[in-house]
Amino acid sequence: MTEIVHVVLVEWDTEDTAVPERATALAHEHLPGIDGVVSVETGPSVSPEGLEGGFDWMLVVRFRDAAARDAYLPHPAHQPVADHIGAHNARVVVFDVAA
Repeated sequence: MTEIVHVVLVEWDTEDTAVPERATALAHEHLPGIDGVVSVETGPSVSPEGLEGGFDWMLVVRFRDAAARDAYLPHPAHQPVADHIGAHNARVVVFDVAA
């Protein structure tokens, strides 16, 4: 069984620090309880390279397998996170990789 790592990069449309703080809270409140979610990580870049390309925040969700990732996308617990990101982003990139 191959795990899937789901990476979401967000450039927020505001400087208000409450926006990414809320995204972090929502992700850690709602996503870990979804069947097949192995781990959830969030936060701003701490890289010294400065190559973020304008992205402010990242969400990484590791799934047991592709079927778990596929079930997560329409899952009701995913919606508060997706809705918050959707309402406050200037840009979003989603990239999934087999791990």
